[in-house]
Amino acid sequence: MNITLMATILIVEDTPSEMELISHFLRESGYIVIHAVSGREALDKAVEQKPDVIISDVVMPGMSGFELCRSLKKHPVTEKVPIILSTSKNQEIDRLWGMKQGADAYITKPFTREQLVHAVKSVIG
Repeated sequence: MNITLMATILIVEDTPSEMELISHFLRESGYIVIHAVSGREALDKAVEQKPDVIISDVVMPGMSGFELCRSLKKHPVTEKVPIILSTSKNQEIDRLWGMKQGADAYITKPFTREQLVHAVKSVIG
């Protein structure tokens, strides 16, 4: 049994179409998907359900993906969960800032299924 097929991924995305696309790509690749539409909801779900990977949008109302990343990395239950930031901000400075907040990978929209799955596999190890 391939261990990556058992992985649960928490997607944090406030745009329904993006959420749908990411969910579709991941389910098609054999992952179990859970959703959150805000940073606050994501924190609660991450602690309760302990996903294997968290993919978060950066630009969201309330709490940004950067803030979410910092909070998750400070929490004892979620500090070791790999985080992939997903954003349309494609400047190198944004990527560096994301990594500085504790992100394990950074992908820019629009991305292909292959790019997404590659990012997930790279952080699961």
